[in-house]
Amino acid sequence: MKITRHRTLITGAVAVSGSLAIAIGMRLSGYGVPVSLLLACCLSCAATFSSLLFRLISTWSTTTHRCTQPGCDFQVSLTHTDSADNRRWQEIAARHPHHRY
Repeated sequence: MKITRHRTLITGAVAVSGSLAIAIGMRLSGYGVPVSLLLACCLSCAATFSSLLFRLISTWSTTTHRCTQPGCDFQVSLTHTDSADNRRWQEIAARHPHHRY
């Protein structure tokens, strides 16, 4: 279920990025921008939009567990885990032996 949702979000991000890049390209072509410059601009816009959306999707699907000791910066980030793994890593983060202050 989580994998299917993640794949759907990634596919949507690619579609949105491509659509935005094409829309920008169409607007620029009306100003007589050369094809080589138009292609470079559209590809860079698609890469930027994709990168942004992939980071947002990654942020939404990541769970972070931190050490409960004040001042300790230990943390564990997990993606696509079940509830048992999630709980196990939460306990590990709370009881880890190497506290960094």
